[in-house]
Amino acid sequence: MPLSEHEQRMLEQIESALYAEDPKFASSVRGGRLRSTSSRRRLQAAALFVLGLFLLVAGIAAPVKPGGFPIISLIGFIVMFGAGVLLLLGTSKSIAKTDRPGGQAASGGSGSRGRQRKTGGFSERMEDRFRRRFEQE
Repeated sequence: MPLSEHEQRMLEQIESALYAEDPKFASSVRGGRLRSTSSRRRLQAAALFVLGLFLLVAGIAAPVKPGGFPIISLIGFIVMFGAGVLLLLGTSKSIAKTDRPGGQAASGGSGSRGRQRKTGGFSERMEDRFRRRFEQE
């Protein structure tokens, strides 16, 4: 179910207040880091995964097993695991710092929203809105 216009405005106000209060925290919880990986990073992760799979299978088939333990297979598994971590966590950090919802720069500014109050903190403004909502009813 899509948000109403009022709910979208409230969400935008909350986002802008969060960015104004603590931009570093806001960019860290934005959630964009796990979604966007470059094609080069995907290719690197796929190549590492294939190499790890080859080592895993070769370690089982190889007659060299020190102490009866297939060490080459273990190395292959670690390489495969590293490829998965590289795919999930290896994103471009410059995109996360400059990209914001609504297309605004991280430096701030009122943009097209018009007025923004700078008095009080984020939590104080939210408490005031909460109180006004119940006073009206």
